Amino acid sequence: MKRITVLLAEDHDIVREGLRALLDLSGDFEVVGEASNGRQAVELVSKLRPSVVVMDIAMPLLNGFEATRQILLAVPGTKVLVLSAHSDDEYVAHMASVGASGYLVKQNSGQALVRAVKEVASGRPFFSPSILKRMEDTARRARENGDAHAKPKRPLTAREAEVLQLVAEGAANKQIASELGISIKTVEKHRQQLMDKLDIHDTAGLTRHAIATGVIESSVQVTVD
Repeated sequence: MKRITVLLAEDHDIVREGLRALLDLSGDFEVVGEASNGRQAVELVSKLRPSVVVMDIAMPLLNGFEATRQILLAVPGTKVLVLSAHSDDEYVAHMASVGASGYLVKQNSGQALVRAVKEVASGRPFFSPSILKRMEDTARRARENGDAHAKPKRPLTAREAEVLQLVAEGAANKQIASELGISIKTVEKHRQQLMDKLDIHDTAGLTRHAIATGVIESSVQVTVD
């Protein structure tokens, strides 16, 4: 039987090595690549086109939310399985909204990971049982109490999402321009668009928003100008 090709996107080396060893031991998978940040994950998926990406959320340069969105736009045939320490409803809903096929918390067993990768590779969604129940409860409540007049938010573009993460991580405009290969003036434009869309008008507010929505972890050391 043909093995399932997998790419691991995880910024902690020891976790990535453990995941590779676990999948190798199963014999049903071929780990074709490893990424230590979200931007590298996007690049490797476009090149290697794995069946499944095992995706962490909190990663440098580009978080798992935006990396997943970009991956599925570039390579729609690839499935994304989230493997995260976070199980908050907001994280799960956000990952589902950008197209993730499954969500597993790191506290689950290795056997659960093996099963989850097989399920999403076959085109079936897989969520940790506790997460699935909460999703069903949330969906039911939304149907019962839906607000038809809720004002939709304008989504961030891929570039705006990258700028938001770098701003929240404490990078100055010059650093952001260098990292993204754009001009400082373009960075300033993106920052202003971010503030307009989010109705947040200072760097401290953008940082708080990034932490609250899982763009960066609250444990990340940030500087605010």
